[in-house]
Amino acid sequence: MIQIRAMRPRRPALAAAALTAGVAMALSACGGGDGGGAGEGAGEEPASVAAVIKGLDNPFFQAMEKGITDGGAAAGVRTEVQSATSITDTTGQADKLTALAGQDFDCYIVNPISGTNLVQGLAQLAASGKPIVNIDSPVDPAAAEAAGIRLATYIGTDNFAAGQLAAEQMARLLPDGGSVAIVGGISGDVTSSERVEGFRSGLPENITVLQEVAANWERQEALTQATTIIGANPDVKGFFAANDDMGLGVARAVANAGRTGQISVISVDGNPDALTAVANGELAATVAQYPYVIGKLGVDACAAAARGAELPQEVDAPVQLVTKDNVQQAIDSAPEPPAPYDNPFASR
Repeated sequence: MIQIRAMRPRRPALAAAALTAGVAMALSACGGGDGGGAGEGAGEEPASVAAVIKGLDNPFFQAMEKGITDGGAAAGVRTEVQSATSITDTTGQADKLTALAGQDFDCYIVNPISGTNLVQGLAQLAASGKPIVNIDSPVDPAAAEAAGIRLATYIGTDNFAAGQLAAEQMARLLPDGGSVAIVGGISGDVTSSERVEGFRSGLPENITVLQEVAANWERQEALTQATTIIGANPDVKGFFAANDDMGLGVARAVANAGRTGQISVISVDGNPDALTAVANGELAATVAQYPYVIGKLGVDACAAAARGAELPQEVDAPVQLVTKDNVQQAIDSAPEPPAPYDNPFASR
């Protein structure tokens, strides 16, 4: 059975009329087309969109980059994507945004490594009146408010709900209960915290969390941490990892201990390697996100803004629990989800 949650606007935009007017003004030279995108009008150049995303050393962000470029091609929007050198390169990513902010793009898409590392560049964009679409990892609201930054919309996974889906599956795998461990990303990271909190909240009373560690989103660090945990806690029944790279590291530690099939490992992302690991029984499940869809929607949001549309403040991207029962469907449909989903920007 496929379990998929479609995106939904979570609450109406703040100061929507003023924000929409500002976005439309910033993009007025390049809007229009036939109403289906921000394509070329008569004698007009197409809209230009710059995107700054996390490191392309991770397949999740490789898929996001492709979604942005494919979305731009489909909508007649010129795109340029810059990325950090790694998932922890906060300064380098900020420098990329600062450089792009000085160029004449009509709209900016940002996927920050932390809630605050892009604030300086975003403040520069806000001062110039350029619209900003935030995807995947949210900009810290307090920091944004202090810097006078207004975001056109936020598009990303409901990470709390993703953690809950993982917990529900762990409960099915461990009907008699037991102890599990949690491997989070960077300590204090909003995305990791929400996934972990959702997982904890979704566990039944007969499953207890014996330990939580941070592995900085890295496979090797997760392998090291999980090896230590398994050695010290031979009765551990499961692991929840906040992303697939760490989940695959945990799965390697489980295999090294000769415990594959005895210790259940569930992670989040739905990367190709993780889907293969689910099919092979190395991972019990992954909560699949769709970074390709998130990237495409970011461009669609910019195009909708060009049409003068009122954008929802937040949009949840689809997620799906992938187990051995439905993994082939997930593989066949990638990088899109197997079930249809709504695009709230298409009709705006």
